[in-house]
Amino acid sequence: MADPFSPEKRSYTMSQIKSKDTKPESAVRKYLFSRGLRYRKNDNRYPGHPDIVLPKYKTVIFVNGCFWHSHEGCSNYSVPKSNTDYWIPKLAKNRERDALNASALEKDGWKVIVVWECELKKKLQAQRLERLYEEIVHPPSEKSC
Repeated sequence: MADPFSPEKRSYTMSQIKSKDTKPESAVRKYLFSRGLRYRKNDNRYPGHPDIVLPKYKTVIFVNGCFWHSHEGCSNYSVPKSNTDYWIPKLAKNRERDALNASALEKDGWKVIVVWECELKKKLQAQRLERLYEEIVHPPSEKSC
């Protein structure tokens, strides 16, 4: 299946996709700030340039788009039907890079939390954000029985 857009139009369209300050990221940051948590954003001192870094809790958060990070089992993720020779290796490389970055951060003692774009849809957002807050402030090892 051929691309319906010209190379110039496709290039422009792809250039408009944001990698920082996306709506899902903003929603997470706004919620965490409202709960009194302070953070750094898009800190390039760490592997993978985490979207949110909470030094006090030694926690980093990645807010991942379901398509770009190949969220398996998600309705927002499917392998494109055109240009598969490009997309399949590209998306596989993204997943591999994500795993390596998370591993490096965990090795350095950081807790890594991934929030998926689909978890921030209206029906699920409040519940996911509350769970995120609890994961940060009261990690499982600190919870009492």
